[in-house]
Amino acid sequence: MGVDGPRVVLDPTGERAPARRERLPRLASLEGVRVGLLDISKPRGDLFLDRLETRLRERGVEVQRFRKPTFTKPAPVDLRQEIATRCGAVIEALAD
Repeated sequence: MGVDGPRVVLDPTGERAPARRERLPRLASLEGVRVGLLDISKPRGDLFLDRLETRLRERGVEVQRFRKPTFTKPAPVDLRQEIATRCGAVIEALAD
């Protein structure tokens, strides 16, 4: 619950009708979890991810980096599948 009621997360993809998706439960810990860092290819997103990777590795978290070919389209299916099979959590970064 947000401060003023339930939180609504909007999916920015171009769906004609929004799909209802249940949120997955938060991980209790990152211990033993490989974290994928997804750069969506916007300028300077890599700078944020570089810093985040450093901080995660300092805490002993295994990190794997991924990059979308372009920020203008959703990640290709094969990239999404690779992330889903290799990682227990993912952080996506965008910046301008």
